[in-house]
Amino acid sequence: MTKNSVRQPAAPPPGAAPAPPAALDFTLDRSSPVPLYYQLAQQLEAAIEHGALGPGSLLGNEVDLAGRLGLSRPTVRQAIQSLVDKGLMVRRRGVGTQVVHSQVKRPLELSSLYDDLEAAGQKPATRVLRASLEQASAEVAAALNIAEGGDVHHLQRLRLAHGQPMAFLSNYVPTGLLDLDTDRLEATGLYRVMRGVGIILHSARQSVGARCATAGEAELLGEPEGAALLTMRRTAYDDTGRAVEYGTHIYRASRYAFDFQLLVRP
Repeated sequence: MTKNSVRQPAAPPPGAAPAPPAALDFTLDRSSPVPLYYQLAQQLEAAIEHGALGPGSLLGNEVDLAGRLGLSRPTVRQAIQSLVDKGLMVRRRGVGTQVVHSQVKRPLELSSLYDDLEAAGQKPATRVLRASLEQASAEVAAALNIAEGGDVHHLQRLRLAHGQPMAFLSNYVPTGLLDLDTDRLEATGLYRVMRGVGIILHSARQSVGARCATAGEAELLGEPEGAALLTMRRTAYDDTGRAVEYGTHIYRASRYAFDFQLLVRP
């Protein structure tokens, strides 16, 4: 088993392309039945996911990278191509291979997208598109256990990571729970606002699905029309069993995945 590094060269002059990232160590087991290209691809993907290779980072050209890692050029090309195919990297003529973004793998638990993005070093930001008082539809009323036609707060927000759209969030909150100030909602997540006023989130009912983006959704999320979207519906409850939020969200499948563990029943 050998360890190889990709090391950062001297800083480029002003106006030049950005330099490759600081030293990254990759452990390649040449005696393993796992192909070297796959080992390299997995470790590059892990470096992207954990922020060691951030958006905009350059790997340099394949010849230099192969030399630094002691691998053949076809092996390096195959590893990089697998990440290009996943949308994590892009090849730029005259520049080299550049990291585009990492896919957020969100644990399937009662947490907010804002908190998950922040914990993953994804620099979350929020744009509030709507914050209004509306009459609850039959669907919303049933989810929140309130009277149909009764007042309910409706929020629509665009959640971004590293300045790029990640998800469109539509949330309904019963009146009288908290002050839904737009500036505060753009500075943090809804669940954090709830915790700040003493609401203790306890459980949720959630369903996950998928569909294709409409023209409007595609434009909002920076995807082509018909692109794959992940969908989520969730009703969250506090520690008294009261429904405190109902959300219908859509996520870019190219940037986002749910991650969960399955157990065999005893």
